[in-house]
Parts: sequence; C-alpha cells; structure tokens
Amino acid sequence: MKELGARQNAEHGRFPPISKESTEKMCAYLNQLTKPRGSLGMLEEIAIRMAGITGKLNPTLTNKMVVVMCGDHGVVEEGVSAYPQEVTGWMMRNFASGGAAINVLARQMGAEVLVIDMGTKAEKIPGSVLNRKVRAGTSNLAREAAMSRDEAWLALRHGEEVIEDLQKRGIHLLAVGEMGIGNTTAATAITSVLIGLPVNQCTGFGTGLTEGQRQVKVRVIEQALRHNRPDPKDPIDILAKVGGFEIAGMVGVMIGAAKAGLPIVLDGVISSAAALLAVRMEARVQDFLFASHLSVEPAHALILQDLSLEPMLDAKLRLGEGSGAVLAFPLFDAAVAIVSEMSTFADMEKKEEGEW
Repeated sequence: MKELGARQNAEHGRFPPISKESTEKMCAYLNQLTKPRGSLGMLEEIAIRMAGITGKLNPTLTNKMVVVMCGDHGVVEEGVSAYPQEVTGWMMRNFASGGAAINVLARQMGAEVLVIDMGTKAEKIPGSVLNRKVRAGTSNLAREAAMSRDEAWLALRHGEEVIEDLQKRGIHLLAVGEMGIGNTTAATAITSVLIGLPVNQCTGFGTGLTEGQRQVKVRVIEQALRHNRPDPKDPIDILAKVGGFEIAGMVGVMIGAAKAGLPIVLDGVISSAAALLAVRMEARVQDFLFASHLSVEPAHALILQDLSLEPMLDAKLRLGEGSGAVLAFPLFDAAVAIVSEMSTFADMEKKEEGEW
C-alpha cells in the first residue's frame, strides 16, 4: 500500500505538449536571419527546442536556478573514493556559505543556487539548506540494497515537491547538480544496468582515483550487481538497489520539471544517470532535457548517446555540483538574444538602398 500511494503521488499530473507550431515558426524565422542557414549551430538548436517547450519565440530566461542535491553513500566503505565520507557534509556547508565552485559560477551567470539534503550523514544542516533527508546515507550497495523501494519513492516525491515550490517562484531555466562522495559508483552501476554494457567499460576515475583504485571500483560495482540483481526493466528497482538519495531526488526533480514545462539542463554523469532513470520512468521527460557538457567519465558519453543528446561544451569537467550545467546558461541567453536582436534579410532590404 505504501508503494502504491507513493507511485500515485509521483505519477500525478500530465506533461505539456511540445508546440510543433512554435518549433516550425522558429525554424522558419532562423532561416530568415542574416547568416547562412544553420551556421549558428547549437544556438539555433537551443532556440528551436526552447520555442517548442515554451510555445514562445522569445521566451523569458531571467530566473535561473541550480538545484544541488546532496546525499551520502554506504559503498564508500569499500574504498571506491579518493575522499572521505565527511566531505559531503563539508561541501554542503561550503555551498551554504557561497564558497564552492557552483556558487562562484552561478553568481557569474546570474543564477540562484538551491541546496537540498536528501540523505547526508551530516547531523547539523545549515539553515539555508532545504532538509529533505530520507535517511542518513544509503546502505552499502555492494552488500545489500542501497535503500528500500519505499525510500526510493519518497526521495523521488521530495524531488517533485521541490519543483512544485519553484513554480511559485517563476523559474524559467533549471540546472540539476549534486554532491555525494561515492555517487559516481552508484551512477556507473545504474548506467551499466540500463544500457547493458560491462561495468569496466562504464567506469571512470571519479574523484581522481589511480588505475588500481579504479579496478577496485569496478569489482565493487560488479559485486553489487551480482548481489542485488537489479531489474533493467524496473527503474525503481535499480534506483533502490544501486542508487542514491540525491540521485532519486534528481529523478523526481526532472519528472516534476518536465510536467511543469521547464527546460532542464543536465550536468555530468550523475545527473545524467538520474535523467536516464527519469526517461525510463516517463519517456516524455526527454523532450525537456539539454546536455550542458561532456564529462571525462566514460559513462557520461554512453548515457548522452542513449538519450540522443549532444553536449554543448567539452571542457574536461568532472566536478559535479551543477558546474557544467551553469556554464551552459549563457548559450541559452545567446540563443534568445539572436532571435530577439538579429536582423533578417527582409529588414536589411528595407533599411539599405545600396551595398551592405
């Protein structure tokens, strides 16, 4: 009964349609601008997709938000990270004080940062951090399920509720990031199950592991998959068995944002693994996803290929926090500015009598 109630809550609402009319109008208008067709590449693709999502040729993008989900992972005790478990809590406090990379980048881009504790081990949570803690860290996925199905549904629902609150604040563009020592292990496990590729092919160096440490990580993930046997056809089963509370929260955020008609800018491999789960749960989520950058983690390229998303940037990032997603925000502003301010050939014909 508990799972049924959580499922019903998570599935309420409908996804808004993508406006074919606005998409076609934007394509036609871009071809009238004073440039060769398609020459602005990704900017044109952003403009076209944003027109379809918003139903507007000149959407407003003044209110930008970065949601940073935080959670701890029991699997850290297996030696899969170069950093201790306590760093998650330290970084959460750093976010709250405005001193982390995501804070600096968000200030540069005029975006707000919302930090949410979905399941860290931190006993004291800064006042500016939203407390949605399901539990103080997941269980060790190498030896048991990371969480129960009820906990997975609860975390997902918490993510959707965040969007319900943000809608009241009039957010126009959403980036999704995370913080959680050990979460590349969970994201890699999710990727391996959903895409059906060997763990070794999906596993990178995370927080700066050596090759020997990477091999330990591979073995730990393989052990987790053998022990838990997550069902590739059941996203909640995968999430519960080898996921994380912050990953579940991001899944909920993405489903909620898509239902709200919000464009969603993905960050690196962790948020993209959450996106893959969200799309497997609700296929329409894919219509609202944008890939900000290509991480150096091998699983990231595999996920983006599966989602048919092309990254906007390749800056060799592997930080997380939403850092790459925020770096892509100016491209959205530029796409809107091109449509709003650039002349068409018809405009030039009216203005110019001679050569131009």
